[in-house]
Amino acid sequence: MAGFMPEALTQSTISPRREVAEIAALPSTHAAFKWLQSHEREWLQQQIAVVKVPSAPFEEGARAEWLRNHLSALGLHDVRVDAVGNVLGIHPGADPSSERVALSAHIDTVFPSGTQITPREEGSRILAPGIADNGAGLAALLAIAATLQATKRAHRADILFILTVGEEGEGNLRGMRHIFDRRNPDDLRIGYTINVDGAGSQTVVAHALGSKRYEISMHGPGGHSWSDFGTPNAIVLLARFISKFSESNSEVAAPLKSERQKVETSFNFGIIKGGTSVNSIPECAAVTLDIRSTSEAEIKRMESNLTLSLNDPAYRSMPVEEPSTGAKGGAGRVAGLASCNSYSPVHYEVRCIGERPAGELSPGSRILQVIRAVDSQLGIRSQMHRASTDANIPIALGLEAISIGGGGKAGGAHTLGEWFDPTHREVALKRILLAALTLAGDGTASEPK
Repeated sequence: MAGFMPEALTQSTISPRREVAEIAALPSTHAAFKWLQSHEREWLQQQIAVVKVPSAPFEEGARAEWLRNHLSALGLHDVRVDAVGNVLGIHPGADPSSERVALSAHIDTVFPSGTQITPREEGSRILAPGIADNGAGLAALLAIAATLQATKRAHRADILFILTVGEEGEGNLRGMRHIFDRRNPDDLRIGYTINVDGAGSQTVVAHALGSKRYEISMHGPGGHSWSDFGTPNAIVLLARFISKFSESNSEVAAPLKSERQKVETSFNFGIIKGGTSVNSIPECAAVTLDIRSTSEAEIKRMESNLTLSLNDPAYRSMPVEEPSTGAKGGAGRVAGLASCNSYSPVHYEVRCIGERPAGELSPGSRILQVIRAVDSQLGIRSQMHRASTDANIPIALGLEAISIGGGGKAGGAHTLGEWFDPTHREVALKRILLAALTLAGDGTASEPK
């Protein structure tokens, strides 16, 4: 087959299924597929090695350096760590002026500094915190980069590898936000983004799930459990708020899926902390709240319920005689009174600690048509999902992006018992490679089928 046609002609006259089929039929693609499959043990060893390098929230530096060294050793071009800690490297295409195809995966884990990480094998499974999320995604990108380099597989547009920081928890997608920030001095010229997150080979995330995250804290005078008994207890007040909010939003405990309104919403109290000792009335207690929804309007409704729950009259036994002077709302904060009696008012603060934009990829978008064609070519039965991933950022900006898995099977995500089974990982790796090559365009001058 002669070299691939120019992009405009390709997209207007050749169906994605034909594009994918023609690229999949090339001997160079077959060689790349064979290389991927024959080096599975190497990909697993790399996955275990990278997971051993700690990457706690906001402490991704050591893993970023490990990845930078590894990508440099593979021979990628312009390998570097950017201003916020993302690792970038380029597998150059034949036409460097074309918009790039980005392959991304997040570096960070949910586990705090000091978490014991000792991967162990149990049958076909590897057990370790973060082994799948996102050890599987990182291993997949390293495998693709190694294969492109080893087989010298040509493509037209550059393929940009991006290993991001801050995807989990309070990281608030800061790595991917920086990549697509208009103030970013790097001209990355990204046309399509394939984000690889976790395990699996069937899921396609094309709908970005929106979320808001808060820390709600109660503050009081505190005291001794005996001599100051009756003084407002911050933990008790916080417990009342949690109960009130949960009861007022009980209708979203199960996702709403009516024929008339297909809106799904969830909330979760994830971390609670406070107090000094068993015989001290706590001066402060705090809890984190995660609200997620397919609807921005539903998130706003939940925010209203948050305020109503905090200002419920049930918190007050008598009118407050003297207003508190300690409740000062700063940037990103909402402050108010929640008094237990007329002598010792307490105050609360609400701090927004994260916000992820919602969005939805158009059904006719090229990247979605390509991944569907790839799945058809490889015999994969695609399943469309909505989730919160690094892809939220480009999708919310109206750019073309999806999130897919790095292959294998997994369970126990975000727990110390997380596991990964690499069986049939090669299906997902072929999927990632074929989608990237199709979006980048074939770069071979002339290659018979």
